[in-house]
Amino acid sequence: MKLSIPPALRHKRYFYLWLGLLISIAGSQMQISALFWHIRILTGEPQPLALGGIGLARILPVMVFSFIGGPVADTLNRRRILIVTQSAMALVALALALLTFTGQITIWYIYLLTAIQATAVAFDNPARQAMIPNIVPVEDLPSAFSMSSIASNAGSIIGPALSGIVIVALGQGYTYFFNAASFLAVIFALALIGPVLQDTRKSGIHLSAALDGVRFIFSRPIILSTMLMDFVATFFASANTMMPIVAKDILKVSEIGYGWLSSAQAIGSVAAGVVLSQVQNLRKQGLIFLISVVFFGFATVLFGATSAFAIAMFALILMGAADAVSTIIRNTIRQLNTPDHLRGRMVAVNQIFFQGGPQLGEVESGIVASLFGVPVSIISGGIGCIIGAGFIVLKWPQLRTYNGDEHLQRKAPED
Repeated sequence: MKLSIPPALRHKRYFYLWLGLLISIAGSQMQISALFWHIRILTGEPQPLALGGIGLARILPVMVFSFIGGPVADTLNRRRILIVTQSAMALVALALALLTFTGQITIWYIYLLTAIQATAVAFDNPARQAMIPNIVPVEDLPSAFSMSSIASNAGSIIGPALSGIVIVALGQGYTYFFNAASFLAVIFALALIGPVLQDTRKSGIHLSAALDGVRFIFSRPIILSTMLMDFVATFFASANTMMPIVAKDILKVSEIGYGWLSSAQAIGSVAAGVVLSQVQNLRKQGLIFLISVVFFGFATVLFGATSAFAIAMFALILMGAADAVSTIIRNTIRQLNTPDHLRGRMVAVNQIFFQGGPQLGEVESGIVASLFGVPVSIISGGIGCIIGAGFIVLKWPQLRTYNGDEHLQRKAPED
């Protein structure tokens, strides 16, 4: 395949945002990996429930504030919202760094600051994802979502890999400090982008406006089924939380090895994203989406069953590639089937599914690991992912037959 510049990157404003996100996500992923390692060190011994607590701290604010974040993104200026949320997340990372440098950090400080940062994310995600169709034309949206996936996953390679190096060379606190600095890249990109036009119809920031987003999603089976599939897959097959225990106590590797394990899924995701960014007019999207979810489950089982570092890396890379394919397709489906004045609310409800799955899955995997061991937790999660996908396809068979050009055959309702 001859590689060419992806269409989305030819749009200057999207390129600025993409580059800023690439830098910022690398910093955020560095922090996430460092947090898991930090908790493992603070507890002094393997405690899966302590690691699972991070998932709870990250998802509860999202579940509480997402219903507000959606109407906010559809009512207020999305670019200005991003400037506020990115600044707030930078301050949280800086607080983590200062507490670590001064020796005052505890698990409970980590939980609290993680929850505050998650609150900012609840407003950041709807505004950011809803803004992309405002700066990229419809025909280039699949390319934009592929590139967003590449930015996310390239950052997920760079960040965790650097986290191990930074912890060894400089100390734990510097991972948080570098993350705080990385948010400046997005803020600078937003300054370069300038004003962004969006649908001027105001929904208002109230419960009825939030419920409009819920009603819209439940009236669109193709959107609802992809959200449920996302939740089920990531709830059962969430292996990242157990990564410090897998690395230190099963695979017997150091901080450097842990960093590479944490980056492995992103390596597969970037490879898949590069391939999909070159594909135009992708069809049979529903079938490809389902195959990728099942493949993700099988790769999770392989990861949980091995005690060899090389096989674990291979399984994680396969998981990442499958996850990238499903992420790109489901984001394309949702954005193309949602009118602009509802996009913020659609994304807000969706983030409960795509963040709720892995974060609640971290709690679930922690409980199962405490009762039956880490390998059983991971293997059973992969099996649960496959079974859950089967039930969803039986309930919504139209997901399997979705082609990808349905939005061209009918005008999206303006509700």
